[in-house]
Amino acid sequence: MEIAYLDPRSGATFPIDSPRWCGDALAPLLLTPLPGITRAQIDTAERSLWRYRAAFPLDCPHPISMGEGCTPIVRRRLHGAEALLKCEWFMPTGSFKDRGASVMLSLLRQQGVDAVLEDSSGNGGAAVAAYAAAGGMRATIMAPESTSPAKTVAMRAHGASVELIPGNRQATADAAVARSASLFYASHNWQPFFLHGTKTLAYELWEDLGFRAPDNVIVPCGAGSNVLGCEIGFSELLRAGEIAAMPRIFAAQPENCGPIAATFLAGDDTQVESPVWPTIAEGTAIAQPIRLPEVLGALRGTGGGAVLLSEAEIADSTLMLARTGIYVEPTSAQVAAAFARLLDSGAITPAQTTVLVLTGTGLKATPRIAELLGIAL
Repeated sequence: MEIAYLDPRSGATFPIDSPRWCGDALAPLLLTPLPGITRAQIDTAERSLWRYRAAFPLDCPHPISMGEGCTPIVRRRLHGAEALLKCEWFMPTGSFKDRGASVMLSLLRQQGVDAVLEDSSGNGGAAVAAYAAAGGMRATIMAPESTSPAKTVAMRAHGASVELIPGNRQATADAAVARSASLFYASHNWQPFFLHGTKTLAYELWEDLGFRAPDNVIVPCGAGSNVLGCEIGFSELLRAGEIAAMPRIFAAQPENCGPIAATFLAGDDTQVESPVWPTIAEGTAIAQPIRLPEVLGALRGTGGGAVLLSEAEIADSTLMLARTGIYVEPTSAQVAAAFARLLDSGAITPAQTTVLVLTGTGLKATPRIAELLGIAL
């Protein structure tokens, strides 16, 4: 099967053998569909996401890996129902972004890229900085000036050049696109290789659950890389005959900045007008998600949905999880609040197998959580 970059909106394809981050006229790219793998193709001797290397678009004999993936599942009874908490902060840099960074930078380095540009509200930049350092690559990270110091300090410690951009998250993304003319843009939002790292979440859940798919997966959603990663990964497993049906994928977003959820709930195909206000769920504060049509397609195509959450709901869920021993940043805690809403509405039931994807550690949001507790730092 010949694999190529794909513009899903025009159908245009581009050769995969040279680095590329967008199509014509800044079109976001995916890859043409891959066949998926069977359980016999898992490299069981590998204790990282590279156990699924046979599912990746390019052969990579020398990946940049620090043991990412293989994160635990913790069972918790929340809101009267059992949930499976997928603890994605058990990664080298404390967030799910390590999945995408490992695969993206490994494949780009193999294609000859040695210096990259990334824009991030924190976790993506920390992951790219760390994996660039591990792979002997140079990294420049652009981040909003409001980003938590716990995230930007980590980027600098890894040796990345960090530029703090005034304004909101979208201003940072715009500045990075402008810089891309002079430095290869390895954006976790734009680069299709990143999605083929995040798709390993689907493969891992399949393996975690005894080689079957869950009924529902609830993920925090900003630009939608976990929504699309799950859709790509489970679609490959379906294509390979390893699962009988796709799980339903649900996106959790803050009311203060939730354009994907707002558009989904409005039943529209193009982005509807919605608030762009500060939120404690800073990791999902993407005002203009570039892959909105594709994310909507994944939510609708799997029979899933979207939930918009108040700041109070997100705060309450952050502390509720912490008081069960699960310390995650407010961005992650959105999935617990969404679980309550979906149970209340009957969209999901207690009898179903539901995975809540917890994407980042609470240690990165210490100032925010201190505010919730009324503690002065």
